[in-house]
This record gives sequence, C-alpha cells and structure tokens, in this order.
Amino acid sequence: MTRNFGSQSMVAPLQTVLVKRPSPAFGNADPEKWHYTERPSLPKAQNEHDALVNLLHAEGVEVVYHDVELPDHADAIFVHDPSIVTNDGAIILQMGKDLRRGEEGGHTAVYQKLGIPIHYQLHGDACAEGGDLLWLDEKTLAVGQGFRTNAAGLAQLRQAVPADVEIIPVPLPYYEGEVACLHLMSFISVVAEDVAVVYLPLMPVPFYQLLKSRGFRLVEVPEEEFGTMGPNVLALSPGNCVMLDRNPVTQQRLEVAGCRVQTYRGDEISLKAEGGATCLTRPILRN
Repeated sequence: MTRNFGSQSMVAPLQTVLVKRPSPAFGNADPEKWHYTERPSLPKAQNEHDALVNLLHAEGVEVVYHDVELPDHADAIFVHDPSIVTNDGAIILQMGKDLRRGEEGGHTAVYQKLGIPIHYQLHGDACAEGGDLLWLDEKTLAVGQGFRTNAAGLAQLRQAVPADVEIIPVPLPYYEGEVACLHLMSFISVVAEDVAVVYLPLMPVPFYQLLKSRGFRLVEVPEEEFGTMGPNVLALSPGNCVMLDRNPVTQQRLEVAGCRVQTYRGDEISLKAEGGATCLTRPILRN
C-alpha cells in the first residue's frame, strides 16, 4: 500500500502539504499582542494565501486545508510549527510561545481525519516548534535550542524520531529576546541536497562548520534582505524554490547556484506577521 505520509526532508519532491487559510483570528490580531508590525487586512491576506496555494497546485502539490476553528490563535496560519511528520507518523509538538498553546490539538484532529497515525506527543515541560527543526537529510535532524525549543523538548524529540535519525543540537542566539520569533529556520533553509540559503551573522560557528564539512554550498542572504525573510525559502523539490518577493539579491544568488525560484506576494501573511513560505506550510508527504 502506498504511504500517504512521511516528510523527513526539506527538499524531496513535495507531494502533500497542509495549509490554513487566514481567518478572522488573523485579521483581528492585535499587533502589539502578537508581535506583528501592524494589523493585517483579512481580505488581502486571503487573496495572498489563495495565490500561494494556486502556485503549489500548479506545481502538482496536493494541498490539504487545516479547517479546525481556532478563534483565539492568530498565528495558526503558520502551520509549520505545531507538528512534524516522520516516516513513523506525526509528532505533535508543544509550542514555546504561550499565545500559540492550543494549536497542537488542531493538528492532531487534522491528522486523525487524514488517517495519519500520531506517533508521539510532546508533554510536560517540553517545548519544541517546527521552525527549529531542520532536516539536513532523511536521517539527520538539526534542532535549534532557543526560546521556542528547550532542553526537555530536545530530549523528548530524541525519543520521538525514528531510531535511525541523528539529532544535532544547534544553540540559538538571544537576538531580539523572548518576545521576538527567532527559529533555527529564521536564518537557514535547505533548498537542495547540498545547497542552503543562510544569513551568516546569526549562524553558530559549529553549525556553520558542520554544514561545510558535509559539503553544503551556502547562498548568503544580504543584511538588507534578512528582515524581508530572504532566508525563508520553501523547496518544492531539489533546487525548485518558493520565496517571498522583495528579495531580489537572494533570488539572484539562488539562481546563480542553479535553483529555479518562484516568488509570492506576502505583504499581509508574511511581512506583517513574521512568517515566510516555509512557515505557512506543513509538509505531510515528501517522496
């Protein structure tokens, strides 16, 4: 029987992806409370999201909608964070941002509806968010340790992932503090088996050295494009990428590195709310 889940890669061809269309919870978000730059326009946000979904459809990706109502969770559109999907089934994480606690149950309900087994659920004081979990290959998971993913979360992830997966801890910098969102994937995306797009000033030296030792070519994001989420790039297949517009230098550098790059407009769904193409998608099946 053909398996309908499993995504232990950032670059294997994307078959099925979960998204959540912006709802009134997003459109009514208090910018100060949610750390947005300003209140999003819901109609514009929905149009931008629909266009991103159409781009995914055009690339042959099956798009599944997360339709569980979460009226108090503006950040729920960033479906990358509450769970990951391994070859053994879904791992339900536990959000490090207090305002996002409760999103996990929505993901559990979606996976149960899809017939995807819940392999593990983080519990107790363990916290981990999907933005801190970066597959370097199918058997290597880099885990950022910062304000969103703690030591207890790292310990439980070691139990949760398949036995043949190596976990590499990556300590994260303080950057702008506890309120801001700095995930591991805020400054790196893997876009092909040997290509990563990176913002080097935030890169921990041991992790940089590890990537170089593994033969990764690093495409550098300039300082002026870090704030427009230049490092936040979604690979649909090796070297076939989607990224936020307004990052022409990074886009050109990716193309010089041999990548095909498409862009989406995300004034509302990304720039105002600190979440790029990767954040807006939770891969369910890469094959």
